[in-house]
Amino acid sequence: MKVVVIGGTGLIGSKLVAGLREQGHEAVPAAPSTGVDTLTGEGLAEALEGASVVVDVSNSPSFEDGAVLEFFRTSTANLLKAEAEAGVGHHVALSVVGTERLQESGYFRAKQAQEELIKASGLPWSIVHATQFFEFVKGIAAAATDGDTVRLAAAGIRPVHADDVAAAVGRTAVGAPVNGVVEVAGPEVFGLDELVRTALAAAGDPRTVVTDPHARYFGAGLREDTLLPGPGAHLAGHRFADWLAGQR
Repeated sequence: MKVVVIGGTGLIGSKLVAGLREQGHEAVPAAPSTGVDTLTGEGLAEALEGASVVVDVSNSPSFEDGAVLEFFRTSTANLLKAEAEAGVGHHVALSVVGTERLQESGYFRAKQAQEELIKASGLPWSIVHATQFFEFVKGIAAAATDGDTVRLAAAGIRPVHADDVAAAVGRTAVGAPVNGVVEVAGPEVFGLDELVRTALAAAGDPRTVVTDPHARYFGAGLREDTLLPGPGAHLAGHRFADWLAGQR
């Protein structure tokens, strides 16, 4: 089948395109660099011609509150309209475990707006909620850094390898629409502070991680379970320690 991957040149998108092609599908990466711009609509109709599935793994170039909300609202609305006109039978989007519990954050308010547009579109849909990627732990540390100190809560988190996220999105894309949310997470639970402390130590990073129950996570407060998936989540196999060893 023809699967168009919006954001198909990024971290998850490129892995997804490769995996779908290995399975014999026609996977088409769509991004501004390939002539497809979901903000303006440029190239969308041509890219979606004959597509059975559209997978959106794109992300906003800016995380500023207003800009990220505008990106997801405009991009998603343009994409859903083009899919309806092209007769696409399944819309799949990648989002984040805990999005609905992180609404103090402008980024997660924007992701929630994206999800609500999809659910109200009338198109068959599936949303994959993933926990944070191993590959994003450095970004979490950077956002929580003040000088030489990283302040993080001890909230639970099941980080996941990007390969496992791409595989879960791929399985969802070639399956029947679930008109619901599928969760994917890593096999191990860490405290968020512990996770980042381990990653910085492995990288020889001298910053000190301080456990602070009031520390914000991209603008949102955390409870113990805010970032954890539900009991029905698919638990992937890659372990964080093995990934860290491969980074050295």
